Amino acid sequence: MAGHERNKKILLELLKLPDNRACLDCGAPEPDWASCKLGVFLCLNCSGIHRNLSGKVKSIKLDFWEDKLVEFMKANGNAKAREVYEKAVPCHFYRPQQYDCSVLREQWIRSKYERLEFTGETKYPPPPTPQVFMKDCSGRKKKRVHNLTRGNLCSEEDWAVTWAAAHIPERNPHKKPFVYHEKSEDIVTWFNCIRAARYAYLKTAYPTGRDDELIPMITRNYLKEGFMEKTGPLQKETFKRRWFALDLMNRKLLYYKSPLDAEELKSIFIGTECNKYYVKECVPKFSRGNKWKYGVTVDTPERQYVFMCEGEKDQKEWLSALRNVLLRPMTPQDFACEANMNRKK
Repeated sequence: MAGHERNKKILLELLKLPDNRACLDCGAPEPDWASCKLGVFLCLNCSGIHRNLSGKVKSIKLDFWEDKLVEFMKANGNAKAREVYEKAVPCHFYRPQQYDCSVLREQWIRSKYERLEFTGETKYPPPPTPQVFMKDCSGRKKKRVHNLTRGNLCSEEDWAVTWAAAHIPERNPHKKPFVYHEKSEDIVTWFNCIRAARYAYLKTAYPTGRDDELIPMITRNYLKEGFMEKTGPLQKETFKRRWFALDLMNRKLLYYKSPLDAEELKSIFIGTECNKYYVKECVPKFSRGNKWKYGVTVDTPERQYVFMCEGEKDQKEWLSALRNVLLRPMTPQDFACEANMNRKK
């Protein structure tokens, strides 16, 4: 028992090292699982994928750790594994985050440890030779097409991704083609090939742009997503449940009828406080139809928006995310976007 407690204490100390404080594969904070085969620290979700790949995993806090395994963990860790398995990851390659779908996480893990694509010995990406299919997002040609997510991979029947590099004719701006395939490996390869094409375009369009500026522009990555209830301009209308997504790069709060809708119902530009944009928590004067009690108001020069969150935690997360956008200085492109949105109202 004394040895068990000693080994557990050693592992918890290892978790305090900077590179071990987050899951090696998705970046989730405070990982509490580990791969005994690789000597790396993982979150619960990623450890499940490693287990399915015949990799032995253990809980740091719940399982018994032998002295030999603890020494192996001390000799390895996330930093050393990253030097080997992520040595040659292309800058455009999408690295899954904590809340990304399991398809992205699984293929990222398989790419690193099973296919060894980023050790520098092979060149990524391999050309995707399997046939793929393109459909628009109307759902008319195939019933399953309308189940796709907006610009991300999903796990509904087929693996799918918005073709970000496709040319959208100006005469039909709402038509968005999708690429889909029955194999998750192939569609993730397509996804990253399209990201590579988009990256090449951005390098041409912004020749002086740094990678840390261009990479976030390749595809949409939302700062915060989730359901809130909203009311109308008079704040007396019935509250309706909508799916919201906060786009940091474009300073837009978008809302949809459901999470799988391809087109937003409306977008709200989020400027800065010096331009008369404000965010604060609130208790609405009128409560007609709303089930949730934690309010958030977004004030713009044109009107005030009132949203209701399910819980206090969700309210604080939305307030923090929106304030992050408010604190971000506006660029000339942001002012142009604001003016364009105001003209369309």
